[in-house]
Amino acid sequence: MHVGVLRVRLRLFACRSLKDKRSVIKGLLARTRREFNVSAAELDLLDEPSAALLGFAHLAGDGRFSDEVLAEILRRMRGSRDYIVEDHRLEVM
Repeated sequence: MHVGVLRVRLRLFACRSLKDKRSVIKGLLARTRREFNVSAAELDLLDEPSAALLGFAHLAGDGRFSDEVLAEILRRMRGSRDYIVEDHRLEVM
């Protein structure tokens, strides 16, 4: 059994308040959970309206599959107009 973990730091453009941030992050996490069957949560920078640190976890029998799923999540996140990916870290154990 393999566990893949992806941590992503985002810079949010249009978020001026925590309410704005919550609407963007909540939608992103729900969509990612639904489309990729991963666990997802906001990990840090909870009180910062213009930044977020998100975590995603994927469990699979094949480590390559977890790597592919998490890499696709990252690829899709990079295509957003609402935020940019400042940093990321992907590990499969």
